[in-house]
Amino acid sequence: MSTSQEYIDRNKDKFLNELFELLRIPSISTDSSKKDEIKKASQFLANQLKELELENVEVFETPGNPIVYAEHCPHDDKPTVLIYGHYDVQPSDPDDLWETPPFEPTVKDGLIYARGASDDKGQAFTHIKAVESYKKTGQEIPVNVKFILEGEEEIGSPNLVPFLEGHKDLLECDMVLISDTAMFGEDQPSITYGLRGLAYMEIEVVGPNRDLHSGVYGGAVENPVNVLCEIIAKLKDEDGVIQIPGFYDSVVELTEADREAFAQLPFDEDEYKKSLDIKALHGEKGYTTLERASARPTLDVNGIWGGYQGEGAKTVLPSKANAKVSMRLVPDQDPKEIAQLFKKHVESLAPDTVKIKVTEHHGGHPAVTDLDFYGLKAGAKAFEEIYNKEVLFSREGGSIPIVADFKRVLGVESILMGFGLTSNAIHSPNENFSVKDFHRGIKTSAKFLELLPDFAE
Repeated sequence: MSTSQEYIDRNKDKFLNELFELLRIPSISTDSSKKDEIKKASQFLANQLKELELENVEVFETPGNPIVYAEHCPHDDKPTVLIYGHYDVQPSDPDDLWETPPFEPTVKDGLIYARGASDDKGQAFTHIKAVESYKKTGQEIPVNVKFILEGEEEIGSPNLVPFLEGHKDLLECDMVLISDTAMFGEDQPSITYGLRGLAYMEIEVVGPNRDLHSGVYGGAVENPVNVLCEIIAKLKDEDGVIQIPGFYDSVVELTEADREAFAQLPFDEDEYKKSLDIKALHGEKGYTTLERASARPTLDVNGIWGGYQGEGAKTVLPSKANAKVSMRLVPDQDPKEIAQLFKKHVESLAPDTVKIKVTEHHGGHPAVTDLDFYGLKAGAKAFEEIYNKEVLFSREGGSIPIVADFKRVLGVESILMGFGLTSNAIHSPNENFSVKDFHRGIKTSAKFLELLPDFAE
């Protein structure tokens, strides 16, 4: 066993306690009252990197939340890896559904329960500790490394792309390493080579200028909640096909090779339904469950509200109703174009008895990494050496918009080396991350840095 791997084994408890310090910081980017906590988390990470004596550790202020940067680039003839992660987290609500306090990390049955445990503090922290395993044992890191850690991923990274565009020379690299995805299954390492894009929208339907008594006005005045439900019902047909004109025009269809790759993945549909406590699955006709969940475009209502929602009855005809809708996109769909198609179609469905407003919140492009890329092969080998199991390659249904931006702005591929699981309840109550995979993640990252020069030759 190498010196760095031995160091990781000796310091597993120390690493866990340091992660707990980070997890205790409620760095919620959607909550403007948490600005001080955001700064606290960014400073915690900067201090971690300074302790490793990396060069040029800096906290860059942006119009939003800070970006933490660090580098160690002593090699003229070795690849440069830019390690990306985010320290902001989703809100914890509904807090009453948490079995343990969301910002007091608790280990139970081998799992760390805390908001951000998997998404993305725990996963991003693995790479800091991997670098530490070299620096604290007097070894030179085998490649050049740079870190970029942001605090706005959960709100669409509005300031990261301008930062990339304004600091191209600083961020010059050969690849980006990201751990913000899930493995295909427990003890089954996998590398994600494809991500869907995103277009996130909000619909507001406004009727009368105030809430009305439904007995006095019902039947004479349009109900915005009814209208909103009717609009949503028309966005997809019974086969799950999205009804927005032009929505599928740019979609790159799955090839036979793509579909064969999906067919090779170990997937138990009955177990999948059981884990979700549902009797049947539903989605776009003509595609398998895995294909629909990761390589086909989707449209889903993420939230809907309007009218009286308190205890008991209140006979009200509401003044307005709202819904938030996300569309997951695949190559070569453009999020701006899809947002405009959505807006035009929804507006066309609204009757003249109401006013309608459609707002685009944020979006991102889909991304697919070349399976022949040497960084991907080094990542697979590192996984195999630590997990003692052959790596699977899969596409994921989620979105990490910055992956496409790294390709567009910096001209490099990203390696999505996730250590989490889909069962980690990210964005939900009781988010968790395996202690074992936190430890193995650190070891896999260190092994990746060790192996990469050989694959670059």
